[in-house]
Amino acid sequence: VWSGFLLHFIGITIIMSGPVKTVLLVFAMEAEAQPLITRLGLVKDDPPKVLQPAPCVTYSGSLGSLAVHVVWNGRCGTHGVDNVGTVPAALSTYLAVQAFKPDLVISAGTAGGFKSQGASIGDIFVSTHVVNHDRRIPLPSFDQYGLGKASTLPTPNMVTSLGLKTGVVTSGNSLDYTDKCMDIMKEHEAAVKEMEAAAIAWVTALFGTPLVCVKAVTDIVDGGRPTQEEFLENLGAAAAALQGVLPKVLEFVAGKALTAL
Repeated sequence: VWSGFLLHFIGITIIMSGPVKTVLLVFAMEAEAQPLITRLGLVKDDPPKVLQPAPCVTYSGSLGSLAVHVVWNGRCGTHGVDNVGTVPAALSTYLAVQAFKPDLVISAGTAGGFKSQGASIGDIFVSTHVVNHDRRIPLPSFDQYGLGKASTLPTPNMVTSLGLKTGVVTSGNSLDYTDKCMDIMKEHEAAVKEMEAAAIAWVTALFGTPLVCVKAVTDIVDGGRPTQEEFLENLGAAAAALQGVLPKVLEFVAGKALTAL
């Protein structure tokens, strides 16, 4: 049962329930999640806390007084690769929020960055809001539904304290992009481009749970090099940069009211 008061911003109502005591981090890839799991000594939930046969995997533990849960999307049973993309992200987030009832959700992972918005390899960005860049439905009202623009929780104090960059996060189900995707990303002044955040935002809005996206840059979208080459080349370094920041993020949010972030 939720209690407290409501925080409303840009069409999303967040249910305030006091200080942040429980955080859920959502990852698409095991390579993104494992360093944090190892660093915090999180333990795989066995038996599973989420409804089966969902492929996502959860881990639980703590950082001081803060309860920390991690969910990653698991592996495709057919192809043996990480379940990246919006569909697995929505499923994982829904089941994990339902199971753990977090005070705050963090969409954490790697992303492409835009040099036009000041991004460099290894930079960490915190979201201002999220949009879909490849969900185009040119019909009245459906166009905005497809765009799925959603604000994320403002965290000005955290950003300043930790020296992080901020910007718009856009999501799509392809590692590459079309010219039309690029037009949408430019229109919304995208800072980073990835494959899950907008879906996670849709789910957290259903529950009234605040969301923050924390993304490490693996490749430069507007830099001229093939995305797949830069991504593979820099995934390890970007994941390491991410895990250097995430414990600091958790320490900062622990015990604070959402309005103090």
